[in-house]
Amino acid sequence: QGNTEPATHNAMGKIYVTLNRDPQAFLINNPYYEPSVVGKFCEKLDPALAFLAYQRANGACDDDLIRVTTENSLFKDLARYLVHRQDLDLWGKVLVKAVEGEAEAPSRRALIDQVVQTALPEAKNPDEVSTTVRAFMNAELPNELIELLERIVLQGTEFSTNKNLQNLLVLTAIKACKEKVMDYVNRLDNFDGPDIARIAVGEQYQLYEEAFVIYKKSKCNSDAIGVLLDHIQDMTRAYEFADRCNEPDVWSKLARSQLDANNLHEALASFIKAGDPSSYAAVIATAERDNNWADLIEYLRMARKSVKEQHLDTSLIYALAKCEKYAELEEFISAPNVAQIQNTGERLFTEGMFNAAKLLFQNINNNAKLAICYVRLGKFREAVDAATKANSVGTWKEVNYACVDVNEFRLAGLCGLHIIVHPDHLEELILNYERRGHWAELLKLMEQGLGLEGAHAGIFTELAILYSKYNPTKLMEHIKIFHSRMNVSKILRACEKGLHWDHAVYLYKEDGQFDNAVRTMVDHPVAFAHDLFLDCIQRVRNQEIHYKAINFYLEQHPLELTRLLQVLTPNLDHARVVHQLRKSDNLPLVVEYLKDVQKENLSAVNEALNEILVEDEDYAGLRDSIDSYDNFDQISFAQKVEKHELLEFRRIAAYLYKKNKRYGQSLKLSKADKMYKDAIDTAFDSGDAELAEDLLRFFVAAHDKECFCATLFTCYKLIKPDVAMELAWRNGYVDFVMPYLIQYVKNLNDKIKVLDERTKPKEHDGQHHIDGGI
Repeated sequence: QGNTEPATHNAMGKIYVTLNRDPQAFLINNPYYEPSVVGKFCEKLDPALAFLAYQRANGACDDDLIRVTTENSLFKDLARYLVHRQDLDLWGKVLVKAVEGEAEAPSRRALIDQVVQTALPEAKNPDEVSTTVRAFMNAELPNELIELLERIVLQGTEFSTNKNLQNLLVLTAIKACKEKVMDYVNRLDNFDGPDIARIAVGEQYQLYEEAFVIYKKSKCNSDAIGVLLDHIQDMTRAYEFADRCNEPDVWSKLARSQLDANNLHEALASFIKAGDPSSYAAVIATAERDNNWADLIEYLRMARKSVKEQHLDTSLIYALAKCEKYAELEEFISAPNVAQIQNTGERLFTEGMFNAAKLLFQNINNNAKLAICYVRLGKFREAVDAATKANSVGTWKEVNYACVDVNEFRLAGLCGLHIIVHPDHLEELILNYERRGHWAELLKLMEQGLGLEGAHAGIFTELAILYSKYNPTKLMEHIKIFHSRMNVSKILRACEKGLHWDHAVYLYKEDGQFDNAVRTMVDHPVAFAHDLFLDCIQRVRNQEIHYKAINFYLEQHPLELTRLLQVLTPNLDHARVVHQLRKSDNLPLVVEYLKDVQKENLSAVNEALNEILVEDEDYAGLRDSIDSYDNFDQISFAQKVEKHELLEFRRIAAYLYKKNKRYGQSLKLSKADKMYKDAIDTAFDSGDAELAEDLLRFFVAAHDKECFCATLFTCYKLIKPDVAMELAWRNGYVDFVMPYLIQYVKNLNDKIKVLDERTKPKEHDGQHHIDGGI
């Protein structure tokens, strides 16, 4: 009594076991013996007692306990011990899996059977059950775990309704035994349906029907129909399910799937039943793609009850327009809305739905677009009224072009008057009329535009161009009245294109382009007017034009050339003019001009005029010209006329030789023509005694006593007396030499007398000399 020494108690335990005196009570109740010692002893006698001894060690002899129970097939005791201990490490030792390729150990199977059949059903502690289940899970024994859980959950234990166990049973079946899942789902009621269903429907397990039943059983109808739609993909079952449930979320999911499957009609019906406007953007896009607007209208009306969104209202307007429900459309846009009426109207207009677009543009007072709608609808009067309100040049153009296309020229004219006052748009308007061949109506419109308050230079200019094309008879009058308000350069191009050269000349003159005016008349004689030409030619800047004008007159109006030259005289290079006329052999045409400019004593002019006088045989005029204007090549001219058939011109040649001191040539000509007086005068003018004596001898040889006498008289100072006397004496001209001699004697006497007077001593000089001597 009172002894707690382990050895003593070990000995007592062995005695109790050996004597079989209720050893179970001792082993169970005595706390002082050593379980390892007593248990080892009991193994040889009774393994059950060894189990009790090892059990009393509270885990210290677990390895021995497992060994003894396994070796002696005490699996029921081992199962109970394991459940009671709740030690996962201990469970791990007994549930260890066989090495891959080897058969499962019979002892493990026997142990599992005892756990399932005996130990766990006897357990009352939830922790024991939980630990056991966890141990099976850790050991990765899904089939055995299912077997275990079926025993606990399905066979009426107090843990049958445990949610965690039911969850575990279903999940384990999902992972390890899929064919049992549906049975478990139908038999169990206390498991986490949505979570388990999400696992079942996953890519790994694909238990779609089971997931559907779970969702359905869990009243998760939205998820249930999702399985039908997304995984089972049975639209018929989904519709039947939605109809049976009749829940908005279910209908919404069905509708979205129907929409994705392009079943727009059914989708819209489902959306309406769901009262779900959330997918309106996709619905509208699909309806637009399929051009199914009739079904869309009801959906959009439903959506507008809960959503105020621009896209909704805009699409509803468009759908009503596409279905040609104009009354409903007008009613809708008249009521408050947030639609993009302008953009929708533009879209309808682009797609050719002008009646609907008209209603929208009327609603927002977009008169510019409204006018175009009326045009497209063929209501041109209404189009003009709308354009008047819009007062936009772009609108006026659209309406005008449309009216022109259908020959509504009165209405087109009303529009055109508002267009032509804008210079940037005038040419386009004109081009439109011209392309369609309505030039008469265009002229009428432009003529009306002349009186507009906003009339600009473009109107006057373009009308002139149009006249040049279609009514040239009015062009000159128009130009004369309005040339100051026109773009002259544009009209000039039009005149040139239309060959209206007289109009071009007028414009050049009025614009101060005198050079171009003259050039035009020169290049296009049809535009020539003599007085106008003379007026312009005096004011040109380019002097070359003067000479072109001279050529022009030579070719076209030679009789007026003198007048032209008289006008241009101050500006001309007369030598160049002479050269120009000489090349064309037209010098005789300009005699008066040459006479007028001869006062400048220019060589070219003098020579030209002298040549003309020779051709005209006007020797008197030639003599006057030579005497008055000596700036020309006199020798050359003399050579030209010295052989002239008319004597007077030969005399002029001799005269020119004399003037240039070529007395011998002059005398030769005069003697040849028997112009003895000229010869005598030439000899006198030469002052050359030899020439005078030769002439004297010439007359002697010619037996011309009178000329002999005249030569002596005229050339008195040049002829030696002895020569004269000898010639007279030899040829019997004593009487004809006598005047010369008389004159000579007189002169000689006068000279002597003068000399005597000069050399005679003065009286006072002589007296002075006498007085000095005394």
